[in-house]
Amino acid sequence: MYKKMHRKILTSQKRIFVLIPVIMLVSGLLFLLGSCAKSQAYQQVSETRLLLDTYCTITIHDSDGSFDAEALADILDRAFEICRELEEHFSITIEGSDIWRINHAGGEPVEVDFRTIEVIKAGLEFGDLSGGMFDITIGRLSRLWDFGSSNRIPETSEIDEAQMTVDYSQLNINGNFVQLDNAEAWIDLGAIAKGYIADKIARFLTEQGITNALIDLGRDIFAIGSRSDGRAWRIGVAKPFDNNNEYVGVLEITEASVVSSGIYERGFEETGVWYHHILNPQTGMPVRSDVVSATVIAKSAVIGEGLSTIAVLAGSEKAPEILLQAPGFIGAVLVLENGEVVTLGDVRFAG
Repeated sequence: MYKKMHRKILTSQKRIFVLIPVIMLVSGLLFLLGSCAKSQAYQQVSETRLLLDTYCTITIHDSDGSFDAEALADILDRAFEICRELEEHFSITIEGSDIWRINHAGGEPVEVDFRTIEVIKAGLEFGDLSGGMFDITIGRLSRLWDFGSSNRIPETSEIDEAQMTVDYSQLNINGNFVQLDNAEAWIDLGAIAKGYIADKIARFLTEQGITNALIDLGRDIFAIGSRSDGRAWRIGVAKPFDNNNEYVGVLEITEASVVSSGIYERGFEETGVWYHHILNPQTGMPVRSDVVSATVIAKSAVIGEGLSTIAVLAGSEKAPEILLQAPGFIGAVLVLENGEVVTLGDVRFAG
């Protein structure tokens, strides 16, 4: 059933890509495309700050002048403060963070912020959904590889030792207390934390009366409403390993998130082999699947982030079964190692 659908969608997809013009050249996996006519009352404010080890941009469109400049500046400051505050809870490296305290508690229960509980529970749900391929207790392995800081292949004995600590079923939650049965295990929320934070910022902006905005936390994107002219936001999906800033298609979205994961985002080459940051918890090594990148459209960014990572881990044969049954999933674009592009669910491309 899936193989037949796969061929049909792929053939249709190739026709669409031929029709997409090159609108602009940018770096990164996802980018905002297009502009619109502005009314006299129209305001747009945008700010970029370095948080979460990436560049985070929040753009607000005030189409009818409901806010003055000072109010919009204050809303932006408070939105970035949410990002900074949650980073200090979720970081694996910031000493004293909730995750740092859990990882250094020697197996004792640790009381944490309720939002830390929420994102940990989301991680456990992704573990169940993926049959264990997604595992937030991968912290010892992720710190061992330390992509971005150390381009070193760990020794086999080091990998084996770290891998023995990976088992999310040994993570227990009791109220606001978190406990790791294995005292040597570490939690790493890096695969879903940005998505959760993007959702929290989106909720805050909506509560402030913002109806048109785009949140981009280093390619974890959440679109509030549509563009100020009522048209859909346009988000490009770039070609993996492409230095010319080309892209495979332009998505049109309203009131949804777009999140991508790819094996080319962080890594290094050694003796002709590419070692990347998406680790297989069952082997302790960078996963080897035929999915080079996965872009997921979802009702929330944390769903999109978790599912995009799962798609890379699972490969093109298993990913559809997992994604299509996932709550909050809307659609996905998978780029395979042979260059083919596969779409799942409701994917709308600009003509």
